[in-house]
Amino acid sequence: MKRYNSFADFYPFYLSEHSRPACRRLHLLGNTLVIATIVFAVATRTWWSLAALPVLGYGCAWIGHFFFQKNRPATFTYPLYSFIGDWVMTKDVVTGKIRF
Repeated sequence: MKRYNSFADFYPFYLSEHSRPACRRLHLLGNTLVIATIVFAVATRTWWSLAALPVLGYGCAWIGHFFFQKNRPATFTYPLYSFIGDWVMTKDVVTGKIRF
């Protein structure tokens, strides 16, 4: 297992693990559902709905890895950097820096 000293060192590896568009799209879908669920929970004060966040976020991402990317999610080895990478990749897709 390679050790990364910074997120900047880790992010190129993270992107290489998300080279297929279907995988990136599922990550974006999961993050969109996470944001929508948080907005829904706050707007309606149905805090129990927040329990769905891990299923929505990680579920979509893991489907992308297991069925399209055909690799093991980096979350299992690098949980914090992977969590950050997921949101940075989402920002990069939304801003057009990475192809959707």
